[in-house]
Amino acid sequence: MIKLMRDSAHKYPWLLKSIMGALALAFVITMGWWGFGEQSSNAVASVGDQTISRDEFRRNYENTYRYYKENIKGELKEEEIKQYVIDGLVENKLWTLAAQDLGLRISPEELRDDIMRRGDFQRNGQFDPELYRRLLAANRLTPPLFESLYSVELLSAKAKMVIRDSVALTPFEIAEAQALMARQPQSDPKTGSSANDRILQDFLFQKQQRALVAYTQSLKARIPIEIHKELL
Repeated sequence: MIKLMRDSAHKYPWLLKSIMGALALAFVITMGWWGFGEQSSNAVASVGDQTISRDEFRRNYENTYRYYKENIKGELKEEEIKQYVIDGLVENKLWTLAAQDLGLRISPEELRDDIMRRGDFQRNGQFDPELYRRLLAANRLTPPLFESLYSVELLSAKAKMVIRDSVALTPFEIAEAQALMARQPQSDPKTGSSANDRILQDFLFQKQQRALVAYTQSLKARIPIEIHKELL
């Protein structure tokens, strides 16, 4: 069930990330954007100096349950959805902390430009403010809330991009990829060339994914994480 949910999360666009927007909410609050802080007594989990409030968790749980019920076939188990949501909340906070350590930020211009480039919000190739507001309203989001949450999503993505870009194939890995290329049938030179490029890209992508997993595990090892499952 959780594997199905994780797999589907890679197939759906920005909306699912927005639904899971409170993955970033505690970070937004610590930046002072809302003008008040979380009460530790209301926290279902803590990640370093960040907290996940009960309201934050419940909002994500309810939205996630509704989304998957409407879009994913199969039985929905409450405990598995809870685990999926809290895992996502914790991981996102780890990556926002990583972004802070790396000295990364998202400028207002970056946020604006990224939103305006999204095809979801465009009509005839141009950003449509009315369509933007209508789509957000249909998903129970206001522009300020969405933009706050989306800014942290972009920050987390930027941190992951830094880690991915630091990865390169070694000579041994390139030789391994080339050996695999040599075993592929190449009736058409153009097709063979594109297939070879895909093999190299697949090797690099897999190594980048392993680097992200390893980096996430290193964050979990050095950043204190406490989850109060009885409050979920």
